[in-house]
This record gives sequence, structure tokens and C-alpha cells, in this order.
Amino acid sequence: MNNVVSGKQFADTLGGTGMTMSTGTISLIVIGVILLIIILMYNSLVSKRNKVKEAFASIDVQLKKRYDLIPNILTIANKFMEHERGLLENITALRAQALKLDSSLGSIEGKLKLDGEIQRQMGQLMVNMENYPQIKADQTMIQSMQTYNEVEEHIAAARRFYNAAVLDLNNATELFPSSIIATIFNFKQMPFFKVEDEKERQAVNAQDFFK
Repeated sequence: MNNVVSGKQFADTLGGTGMTMSTGTISLIVIGVILLIIILMYNSLVSKRNKVKEAFASIDVQLKKRYDLIPNILTIANKFMEHERGLLENITALRAQALKLDSSLGSIEGKLKLDGEIQRQMGQLMVNMENYPQIKADQTMIQSMQTYNEVEEHIAAARRFYNAAVLDLNNATELFPSSIIATIFNFKQMPFFKVEDEKERQAVNAQDFFK
């Protein structure tokens, strides 16, 4: 007996059992699956981007607290640190620039870069304070520096949360196939919030002020 079944006979068999499926239906199913995958990837990218926004908002709150503390510190320092006038003026100018920037995602890179310079200058100020013992005896300065140190710790925690969210988003924009969706819908990579090196990280530690 010939066991070879023609395509027509196979289709007729399926037809007899109600299992036939038109080419159009198959195409619709395939398109539906592809659209579902695209929607899921798009929603995932939106979720990751929103986490970055949330994380940066937390950083922004802490940065504003730091900016609010800076005038108090500079006012007291200005009374004693006659030879640091240029440094004090630089910090004041940088703070003014930072306050002008908004909190949108588009301004993140510029804001983080500017804050890095403020952090560096404040670290230098704290190092220079070691040459002025009278400042370390000022109670208002001591309170300001204690608060400053607390804010720095909060910034460090917010930075870790932000960097984790950025890593998640950046990976999604690079890895296939979500990278295709990211390109189509213009999802961009975001900058990390970095402390340049260990020396600078230690320099801005306000705990050193109390040693």
C-alpha cells in the first residue's frame, strides 16, 4: 500500500476534523504576537525610564538640601578665611548655576556634571578649613557641617539607587531585541552619577571637619 499522502489529501483530512486554518488567520496571529512583544518591550522601557526619573528626583531633593546649606557654610567661612575668597566666590557661582537648571531628564547630564564640580570645590573648602581652627570652634558651623554630612550620606544612597536604575535602562537600550524598540521610540541612554575618584570622595566627607 502506498503510504505517501499528498498535500491535498492532508488538507482534506484536516478539513474533515475542523483543523484547517487559513493563511490570513495565521498571518493575523503572527502579527498579533509580534505586536504583543513590541508592546511589552515598550512598556518595559517606559517603566525603566520612569524608575530613572524617580531616582533622579530623589537625588534632586538631596542636592537642593545641599545647596540650601552652602550659603550658611560660606557665610561663616567668609568671616575667617580671608585668603580663600576666590574659592568661596567659585562655589557661590556654581550653586547659582545649579539652581537655574530644571529637573527634567534632558538636564540630568549637565546637572550631575555641575554638581560634581560643586562637590569638588566643597571638598577643597573643607580641606582648607583645617588651617582655620577658629572655624571648627564655631557652633553654628559645627551644626551646619553635621547637617551637611547627613545630606551627603543621603546623596550617596540616592546615587546608588539612581545608578542601578540607569544600568537597567541602559542595558535594555543596548540588548537585542529591546534595543530595536528603544531606537524606534527614541529611548536614550542616561549618564551615571559618578564620584571621580576615591580621593575626591574622601575630601567631601564632612566627618573630617570634626577630627
